[in-house]
Amino acid sequence: MSRRRRMSRRRKSFSAAVPLLATLLFLLLATGGVLWVLAAPYGPETEIFVEIAPGASTIHIGRQLQQAGVVRSGAVFDLMRWLRHGTLKAGEYRFDHPAPLSEVYNRIARGDVFTRTVTIPEGATIFDIAVRIEEAGLVSGQDFIAAQAKLTGLVSDFDPGARSLEGYLFPDTYHFPRRATPEQICSAMVRRFRAAAAQIGLKENVHRVVTLASLVERETAVDADRPLVASVFVNRLARKMPLMTDPSVIYGLELHGQWRGTIYRSDLEHDTPYNTYLHAGLPPGPIANPGLRSLRAALHPAHTDYLYFVAAGANAQGHSLFSSTIEAHHRNVAEYRRALRKAGER
Repeated sequence: MSRRRRMSRRRKSFSAAVPLLATLLFLLLATGGVLWVLAAPYGPETEIFVEIAPGASTIHIGRQLQQAGVVRSGAVFDLMRWLRHGTLKAGEYRFDHPAPLSEVYNRIARGDVFTRTVTIPEGATIFDIAVRIEEAGLVSGQDFIAAQAKLTGLVSDFDPGARSLEGYLFPDTYHFPRRATPEQICSAMVRRFRAAAAQIGLKENVHRVVTLASLVERETAVDADRPLVASVFVNRLARKMPLMTDPSVIYGLELHGQWRGTIYRSDLEHDTPYNTYLHAGLPPGPIANPGLRSLRAALHPAHTDYLYFVAAGANAQGHSLFSSTIEAHHRNVAEYRRALRKAGER
């Protein structure tokens, strides 16, 4: 009798344990499944983009990623956000390889949005910038040129008479969203100019300083020469002498689509407002976008009596030659030509 009771109790205990074991097995399988979804790489083999809108919920983001084939489960993505208590950032994201869900999550939490990089060198003109922006795959150069001419309101507080944004598109490396508009691109560059101007205390006579700085930028790449080149221009302006600077002539030709890649004597006689051989004073506006060092040189030119220089860019010795008289300038030109010949003989 006791034996039957013991067997009955065993059957009851086993029966009671079955649901518990099944539950534990289910939990183990579910946990394993979640861990597999978290750890196993998944995603596209080719490039795709997912744009997350500002204010989108985690559930919506997870659904977007799942529908795009970036993650296996939007629900598990939502679970990871809940566990980490993180904040997901809006923007456009690029995915081009299978990756663990944690990697996808971390990228969006960091705000690792996809951008196109474009570097604008010091002394670039609006035409140079247009080429670089188009090559970066942002907008067409033609659209950029047209837009910047209509956005002079961005600088109207410090240059009410600006005819374009030339001079105020600060040279730097920029990272723009893939669908950035010309307006957004121009605004970012002008904001960077404002920051640079504030850094050196440029608050007054902005048009004049930037125009002078653009001449300095185009005439020399040697830092030590910049304040001296600026002093030459300031001294010539004070004496009402024409500046006679080739880069300004070239810019006037570019504006009219007449630049041939090489400056000829006939170009020096071609009458544009930017021909500083024919017209005294500064050109009507900047002829390029100067960097910080040229802006600083134009704001604080050296105190000299120089009226002439042979530009470093043309001098085989690698530095500009300055003089106060036309006779000394002629000697410098002769020295420059000798250096050129000597360099050619090597």
